[in-house]
Amino acid sequence: MIMVTGASGRFSSAVLAELRARGISALGGSRTPSVGQRHVDFSVPDSLDFNGVDTLLLVPAGAQEDDRQIAFNRAAVEVAERDGVSHLVYTSLTGAGDHLSMALPHRVTEGIIMASGMTWTILRNGVYAEILGAPLSWERRSGAPGRIVSPLGDGAVAAVARQDLAGAAASLLSDPGRHERKVYELVGSRAVSVADVAGSLGCEVRDISLGDYRQLLAEGGMPSFRQSLMLSIASVIRHGFLARTGDDLPYLLGREPTDPLSVAVKAVVEHHSGLSIENN
Repeated sequence: MIMVTGASGRFSSAVLAELRARGISALGGSRTPSVGQRHVDFSVPDSLDFNGVDTLLLVPAGAQEDDRQIAFNRAAVEVAERDGVSHLVYTSLTGAGDHLSMALPHRVTEGIIMASGMTWTILRNGVYAEILGAPLSWERRSGAPGRIVSPLGDGAVAAVARQDLAGAAASLLSDPGRHERKVYELVGSRAVSVADVAGSLGCEVRDISLGDYRQLLAEGGMPSFRQSLMLSIASVIRHGFLARTGDDLPYLLGREPTDPLSVAVKAVVEHHSGLSIENN
């Protein structure tokens, strides 16, 4: 049996849908399970139950402090091994993201998994094209067209559509034996910049410093933990560390990935509801 944790989240829901479309049965695990799913709460390790699961897709819980995230992941790996899981697949972070504040728990967890007695596969997922709109804001100007306000400078991201990452995971889960002890770098086949997004929308970009971006986040009431995370993402993109492309994703998909620019533009439009692709 295949289990996918984080089943109430958008990524894991997409993986389960991809598996269903392929005629492959899989069980969802969630802290808030739907009918037919299993209760999986990483914050209560004694409650974890992976009995009957042969292949486990471990999707870590949302952003936590490093020690807490590592403890959750370690407990999940230990219970999986205890309960007889034979193959563990872990959704990690692209190696190009090692400068991000969120990277450390992923690398520690990879080591824990590799040292276990289970066979394993690591999916180092790239940045979702859908979240490129998050660091951007829209500036309306009297008597002039609106423009994007960005802390990303000239940086570009080898972004990936969430659905493509879900498809790659489903492909692997359908035949895990072919992917034992492999690490896949699932980044995009092209890098997308704010200038590319602005070009598609027909608008200008006003670049701001990371210090100005920090102030915007604080004024918006974002919790300090999230501020640090968003600043880390913006800085790493701005300085070019997430632009490296790769070909592992089309290999797992069996096709070319979705154009990340079209996904990013749609996300920016949806994030800033006053925009439209046809008329900004």
